[in-house]
Amino acid sequence: QVHVVESGGGSVQAGGSLRLSCAASGDLIRSHSMAWFRRGPGKEREFVAGIRWSGDQTDYGDSVKGRCSISRNNDKNMMALQMNSLEPEDTAVYYCAVAGFGYYGTSAIGYACWGQGTQVTVFR
Repeated sequence: QVHVVESGGGSVQAGGSLRLSCAASGDLIRSHSMAWFRRGPGKEREFVAGIRWSGDQTDYGDSVKGRCSISRNNDKNMMALQMNSLEPEDTAVYYCAVAGFGYYGTSAIGYACWGQGTQVTVFR
């Protein structure tokens, strides 16, 4: 069983950057696709970015496309999300998610393991 813990959240001024990390423990994640989701205040959960288990395919939500970069290190059992040009609308709790075996996509239903989340607050 995999457990994941997010880190790297915080408060940042609009236009700034943050790097979120997701550390997995338990089973190795190298055979599983992973993703970041977020839930802003009063909003539904939203797909942010995903990366296939092999690392050779990435996808981004429309709201962050061009501003974020997802990466993974299977040897270290870790994943990261670099976020640049942050906007107040990016304020949310960000969640790391590990997909069920064989799944890769933008739907949360395909992700079997979730972290507790890390808060990102962007102020003007």
